[in-house]
Amino acid sequence: MPVKIRLQRHGKKGKPYYWIVAADARAKRDGKYLEKLGAYNPNTNPATIDLNIDGAVQWLQNGAQPTDTAKAILSYKGVMLKNHLAGGVRKGALTEEQAEAKFTAWLEEKASKVDAKKEGLSKAEAEAKTKAFEAEKAANEARIAANAPVVEEAPAEDAKASNEEEE
Repeated sequence: MPVKIRLQRHGKKGKPYYWIVAADARAKRDGKYLEKLGAYNPNTNPATIDLNIDGAVQWLQNGAQPTDTAKAILSYKGVMLKNHLAGGVRKGALTEEQAEAKFTAWLEEKASKVDAKKEGLSKAEAEAKTKAFEAEKAANEARIAANAPVVEEAPAEDAKASNEEEE
């Protein structure tokens, strides 16, 4: 039975939420599956991915083929790297400790990149809020200035001149 690692769509219209599952290739997209490996929420920024890494590696080693999108998600979370390192351990090119050290170093680097992206997004959001506030403040001041009643008073010298002419 050919097994695929693929996404199973859940959530409401316009708000997709996916389960990452190992399923028979002949089963329907949202139908019967063999094992749920994780979840993927593309609605957040950055996207939220919860994944059982060891379970996914086990399915890959047993011959499961990931779909293109699932492969991208697995690669993003490091499953493909861990599978590659496990192949190196089986062939004798690496020891288990070396493979684990490489994987943890990669995970730390990836976590720092994700944190940097989150900080950049929050910083950009704060800058956008301050710019919007300044623009709104300028628009309000312009509107107040345009609606203010204009009082015209005659200059004091002109008033004296007109008083002298009357006398």
